[in-house]
Amino acid sequence: MELTVETLTTWMNDFEAKIAAKKAYLSDLDTPIGDGDHGNNMARGMRAVTEALATKNPADLTTGLKLVAMSLISKVGGAAGPLYGTAFLEMAKKSNTTAELSELLEAAVLGIKQRGGAELGDKTMVDVWEVVVPEHAAGQLTSEKIAQAVEATKELVAKRGRASYLGERSVGHLDPGAVSSGYLFEALLETEGELK
Repeated sequence: MELTVETLTTWMNDFEAKIAAKKAYLSDLDTPIGDGDHGNNMARGMRAVTEALATKNPADLTTGLKLVAMSLISKVGGAAGPLYGTAFLEMAKKSNTTAELSELLEAAVLGIKQRGGAELGDKTMVDVWEVVVPEHAAGQLTSEKIAQAVEATKELVAKRGRASYLGERSVGHLDPGAVSSGYLFEALLETEGELK
């Protein structure tokens, strides 16, 4: 699928609605293994994203993706802001040569991994992105596959971020960044569904 400013806006509006609805849940997930603020941070960031897209009316996709990235970097605290911001910044860079969503998402995954230094299995948002993006590229992404990728973080030992200080005690908790990433891809599936 080719990403357009319109599609991006629909996707971000849907993502913002999901984050707003699950804000308390995300912060609850973050309490035992992080700072307890992931939900509030993400809600603040996504509100900034949807407001920026609505008021600044980006003329092209690259500008739109940069707006998303800058809003997230400036408004979301903790590690999530820079990581989500980097994802959309890498998509913005890639969008200079292609609007194909699967290629943009691949650039985003590489950016997140470089920025955070996390690999698959480290109990971070990478555990969702790295599994979901190839499925999306193959046209085989489903809600079930997203849910499985998120759920898989529960039994992992955290090796990155604040949760890594807990070591084995991080097992049994879902990674909040993985959960919010799940909402991002759920929103994407819904956006694509509306286009069909």
